[in-house]
Amino acid sequence: RVHDNPALDAARRSAARVYPVFVLDPRYLRPDPAAPSPGSARAGVARVRFLLESLRDLDARLRRLGSRLLVLRARDDVSDAVCAALKDWNIGKLCFESDTEPYALARDKRVTDFAAASGIEVFSPVSHTLFDPAEIIEKNGGRPPLTYQSFVATAGEPPKPVMEKYSELPPIGDTGGYELLPVPKLEELGYGDLSQEYIPPFRGGETEALKRMRESLQDKEWVAKFEKPKGDPSAFLKPATTVLSPYLKFGCLSARYFYHCIQDVYRSTKTHTKPPVSLAGQLLWRDFFYTVSFGTPNFHQMEGNKICKQIPWRENGELFVAWRDGRTGYPWIDAIMIQLRKWGWMHHLARHSVACFLTRGDLYIHWEQGRDVFERLLIDSDWAINNGNWLWLSCSSFFYQSIIEFTPQSHSERSTTPTETTSGISSQC
Repeated sequence: RVHDNPALDAARRSAARVYPVFVLDPRYLRPDPAAPSPGSARAGVARVRFLLESLRDLDARLRRLGSRLLVLRARDDVSDAVCAALKDWNIGKLCFESDTEPYALARDKRVTDFAAASGIEVFSPVSHTLFDPAEIIEKNGGRPPLTYQSFVATAGEPPKPVMEKYSELPPIGDTGGYELLPVPKLEELGYGDLSQEYIPPFRGGETEALKRMRESLQDKEWVAKFEKPKGDPSAFLKPATTVLSPYLKFGCLSARYFYHCIQDVYRSTKTHTKPPVSLAGQLLWRDFFYTVSFGTPNFHQMEGNKICKQIPWRENGELFVAWRDGRTGYPWIDAIMIQLRKWGWMHHLARHSVACFLTRGDLYIHWEQGRDVFERLLIDSDWAINNGNWLWLSCSSFFYQSIIEFTPQSHSERSTTPTETTSGISSQC
């Protein structure tokens, strides 16, 4: 994105030439013929399509400012491609948004180690989340807060976004013989015949993100009264939420900008809902999971995860595949899983329903298996939030006594649900 991007702003201020780079990672894009649906082992086509649309939109926005997006393809390790460009282009300063996912931390360390050894200055601000997870953990005595209430009490108010409007950006420098590739089309990635694949209704990119946010916030009464988990999970033509979570995940929308825009709406209304159920409260849930995941080793698994209950989950490949492919025989569950496969998105209560059905509610199958399906197919799949939700919904962590039942028959008949003790945990806006 261009708005509220401290890394871009720092590069713009400190250099006569700026190289905006995105490296296509084979870890997420390499075709996998053995995958249960077209795409890679870690990303279905809906998620990949959303990424490519976001990159094309970013390139268009940069071009209007006199720049462009430089797309590189890594053969194997992304860090190798970045380090090679740093050397070949004689880069003096590297600016990028920090990430907390273990894979990203290891990748970025390889790059920053190379930069340090090469005398390259590095600026890596925290701007994907409202707060710096490391600072929250330090304030909390060196441990991540494990309840939402303690997190909110520790966090305080987030920093304001950087919202300078640019009329132009510095031009790119000499690319030293590098072939400047356009953002590839989905069909060029080797996923086979995609002519029968459903095209989801959500387009990727910063332009669409800002448009969707503004349209959502125009209805001030809706914003003021937003209360999770209430809403209609079967609303398809006009979803009962903003559907901004994929734009937050891919960085097309700044969480801080969104948060402060919500606060502007609150200031113009007499009353509004409060966290954890309010719209702003959902962004706080997002940061809560980022903080806990950053401070918890092995957060993504049961084994070696000190905050996860060790449960003897049942192994049943046939039932798992039936759940994954929408063939359980329960219309509500199957409809949700089919929507996930086709759209890469579903309402948070629908997510709760199928997660409960797979784990503690019905099949008693390991939450990690369900997590992997969500991670691959959701366009808003986010490492911290996805793992956090599955830990929660399987009663493996955060709380262990559930008074909410997502029955696969009666739950689908209700257009709204009563207030739940687990409200807001999907942190899906």
